[in-house]
Amino acid sequence: MARILVIDDEDEVRAAIARRLRRESYQVDEAGSQSVGLETIERCAEPYDVVVTDMLMEQQESGINVLEAALGRDLFTEVIVLTAYGSVANAVECMKRGAFDYVEKSIPGVDVYDLLTMKVEKALDARRNALRSLRRMEESARH
Repeated sequence: MARILVIDDEDEVRAAIARRLRRESYQVDEAGSQSVGLETIERCAEPYDVVVTDMLMEQQESGINVLEAALGRDLFTEVIVLTAYGSVANAVECMKRGAFDYVEKSIPGVDVYDLLTMKVEKALDARRNALRSLRRMEESARH
């Protein structure tokens, strides 16, 4: 079962995302702040498959801090950054630093929870493919 961490300081948003992902049979942990999210990433026994994080929490760059911590723990963790205040500069910075995707919380005419679920599925596929490729390279190196 895929393990997902949802980090958002807005209780209603975090709970709605977690509920939606649990409906898809994912194991979901929640953190209500950047600091709790960073602590959760650090102390988890196994790295998360996907981390969904808000961009702006305690700090202007909370999402980037979470992104760096998640990738520092496991390079193959896929990180999706959410924001209510999207900007091209933020999106570009997150993608340059290794985010899988960048999603605005409010898109007119779009169910963001459906969109996010689709992005999580794609992120999980990308993680599986990357790990498969790594295993193949390791096997080739042994032979």
